[in-house]
Amino acid sequence: MSKLIKPKNYKALLDLKQTEQGIKLIKEFFQQNLSTELRLRRVTAPLFVLQGLGINDDLNGVERAVTFPIKDLGDQKAEVVHSLAKWKRLTLAEYGIEPGYGIYTDMNAIRADEELDNLHSLYVDQWDWEASMTASQRTLTFLKDVVNRIYSAILRTEYLTCETYPQIKPFLPRKIHFIHSEELLQKYPDLSPKEREDAICKEYGAVFVMGIGGKLSNGEKHDGRAPDYDDWTTPNSDGYLGLNGDILIWYPVLERSFELSSMGIRVDKESLLRQLDLEGKAERKQLYFHQQLLNDKLPLSIGGGIGQSRLCMVLLHKGHIGEIQSSIWPEEQRKECKALGMTLI
Repeated sequence: MSKLIKPKNYKALLDLKQTEQGIKLIKEFFQQNLSTELRLRRVTAPLFVLQGLGINDDLNGVERAVTFPIKDLGDQKAEVVHSLAKWKRLTLAEYGIEPGYGIYTDMNAIRADEELDNLHSLYVDQWDWEASMTASQRTLTFLKDVVNRIYSAILRTEYLTCETYPQIKPFLPRKIHFIHSEELLQKYPDLSPKEREDAICKEYGAVFVMGIGGKLSNGEKHDGRAPDYDDWTTPNSDGYLGLNGDILIWYPVLERSFELSSMGIRVDKESLLRQLDLEGKAERKQLYFHQQLLNDKLPLSIGGGIGQSRLCMVLLHKGHIGEIQSSIWPEEQRKECKALGMTLI
C-alpha cells in the first residue's frame, strides 16, 4: 500500500535545471554558515565501518545495516553507516579538537528498512557535525543556544534561496519554540506522538522537541533513541529528563510537521551506563567505542545530523524528496508522483 502524501494543488516552482542549481546553492551556503556558527572544520568521513566495534549508529535498535565481507580481511564484515554519531566523537579525540570547536562532514548512508514516502528514502544524506564541550556546558541553556544558531543558519539560507528564486516565498518563523516531550504530552494527552508534533508545529511554525528517548509519564516513548549517543536521562534545571531533541517545522506544502535535524548533548560515563541498563544493552560496555568513553579517552560533546535533501526539499518547496535526490522508489509511487506533478529524479 502506498504511503504517499498527496499535496493539494501541487505545482513545482522550479524546473529540473533550476532545481539542480538550487540544490547546489543551498548546500554550499548552508554548510558554510553552519561551520561559521558552530566553529566547525570539515573532515572526511567513512561510508562503512567494521562490524562489532560499536561505532555504527544503531538508530532505534531494529534497523538492519547493509553489510558485506572484506576479502583482504578474511571476510570480516563491514557495515554501511546509518549515521556517524559515534564515529564523530572518536574523530574529535583523534584530532584533539578543543572545547568550543568541532567538525562536520557529508554523511551518506543506505537505510534498507526505511518505509518509502515523501520524506523517507533508502539513501540518506546529512551534514553530520560534532563539537567538543566542557562539563559546565552540559545544560539546557547551552543546548538551546546551539539550536538557535543552527536555526539562524537555516533562516539565512531561506532568505538567499528566496532572493535567488522570487517565485519561492519565505514561510519559516523568525524564532524557534522549545518544548519538552513531556510538556507536549500534557498539552495534547489524547494525540499520538506524531499528531502532537503536527499540532505544536502548526501552532508555532518551528519547534525543538526535547527529551526524546526515555519513557514519558504515560509509560511510552515520544520516539526511539539509541542508548549510547544522545543523553536523554540526565535531569536538567527544569526537572525534566533529556538533553537532546529534534528540530521540526510546519511544512505547508505537505500540511504536516517535518523533521530537519536530530541532535543533542552526548552521553557521559554516568548517563551511558544508566541508559544501557535501562534499555537492556549492558553487554555493549565491552565494545570498542564504549570502552573508549568509559576509560576517559573521548571528549564531552554535542552533535547531530541535518538532512541535506530534506533542507533542500523544504527551501525549494518540493513535495517529494525524490525531486531532490536520485534513489529507488516503488513503481506505483513513481506513477502517483508523476500524476501529481512531482517529477522524481
